[in-house]
Amino acid sequence: MNLRSRTGSPQTRLRSQLIVQLVRKDLKVKYQGSTLGFLWSLANPLLLMVVYTFVFAIVFRSRVPFFGLFLLTGMLIWNFFTMGVSGAATSILANAGLVKKVPFAHESLPLASIGFAGAQVLLQYIVLIVGFIAVGMTPLRPELLLLVPATLVAVIATVGLGLFVAASTVRLRDTQHILEVGLFAWMWLTPIIYPATLVHTVLGSGLASWLYYLNPMAGVVTAFQRGLYGVVYYPGTTELLLPSDSWGFYLQTLGLGLVVASAFLVLGVWQFRRLSADFAEAL
Repeated sequence: MNLRSRTGSPQTRLRSQLIVQLVRKDLKVKYQGSTLGFLWSLANPLLLMVVYTFVFAIVFRSRVPFFGLFLLTGMLIWNFFTMGVSGAATSILANAGLVKKVPFAHESLPLASIGFAGAQVLLQYIVLIVGFIAVGMTPLRPELLLLVPATLVAVIATVGLGLFVAASTVRLRDTQHILEVGLFAWMWLTPIIYPATLVHTVLGSGLASWLYYLNPMAGVVTAFQRGLYGVVYYPGTTELLLPSDSWGFYLQTLGLGLVVASAFLVLGVWQFRRLSADFAEAL
């Protein structure tokens, strides 16, 4: 199916409606028969916050205040990225019968998987916001505006990589296994469990540290940390916890991430368009 269509055209509206319906269907299926329903989406981040707070704040006594909140600030947007990409990777295979029998915009399937991931993570942010309010760190600050470009970069990167792996998995089934390993390694190259200042300490402040932000999710995570968590310095010191208190730094890293994410999108659209005509035969 051709991914190009004019904004507001009947094809675009039909595609959007299909994506919305697929997301609703996935949400209903996930929680069908469950007593707590959507509340289960809140249980995972709550458990993570409690466990990591105990491990890093009590056992290892990290200097990062309210470590569980710091972790979730970066972990949730990372979860959106990994859940979206992983769901997209198997979206065509999981709907093989539909793809072979019904003509429709095939890209709706990976996009619906990404939308499903976004809906779940959005619910999980409720736990994070409540946690910030409970400890007196209500995230009401101008830096919250950084979440707008950061979310844009994350969505572009997720859609681009999601389309690429969705099409590639149909042709090469090992793609989903390679992706699983790759995403695990990618997480440790992203400043989620550790602050980005540790990377700057090792790499210095020159070209190497900027190359680190060619990982688009590195800039996204640090921007979320600056906007939501907000603590720039270790308490009682002038030592940086976050890389900078300057908006310019975060906008520059997001700019680098946007270039790479856009490349993902171009590559993903190209790969999907190249292989989608043969999906029915390959399945």
